[in-house]
Amino acid sequence: KMTQLRLERNHGDAIRLLQTRQSQFQFASQIDKATDDVILAFAQRLAGDPAGAKATAEQPRTTLKTLCADQPDISFFAQQLALVNAALGEKNAAISEAERATTLLPSSKDPLSGPTREEVLALIQMMFGDSTHSISILSRLLQTPYISWLYDPMPVTPALLRLDPIWDPLRTDPAFQKLCEKKQY
Repeated sequence: KMTQLRLERNHGDAIRLLQTRQSQFQFASQIDKATDDVILAFAQRLAGDPAGAKATAEQPRTTLKTLCADQPDISFFAQQLALVNAALGEKNAAISEAERATTLLPSSKDPLSGPTREEVLALIQMMFGDSTHSISILSRLLQTPYISWLYDPMPVTPALLRLDPIWDPLRTDPAFQKLCEKKQY
């Protein structure tokens, strides 16, 4: 449902849905609540509310830092902390954690979840203006079956790149436009 609302650029409904879920739902674990906060922060960011996104991202930061310190080999925790840092505008911390997540779970070790860590790295690089590296990763991911963080359980496709507003900062880049035109086999 969240992906559909994002692709429809219906950020207000996505935010309301997430906020309602948070107020009515008992999360099974700290990481589940933190993950939901990350999704809400990105919805707020896309809706043009960077202050709201930062306030929301601030909430899971301590939880994720603690989880990363207590279990430093868990790539998912590093990935989620990278996304929180990105939502907070903390470039170096975001990229560092995203790179750590890809090192902890490389695609060669886990061909389904490893590329997910790369997708998050591409997203974070794009957010901080590194379109070249972001597009390079996306190009590889278009040829890779994996479980996407953004499109779970589907991998990224040219159609999703064309539709998803999360990739809007890349729209004018000719290399990105070429990715959007690729045929999926």
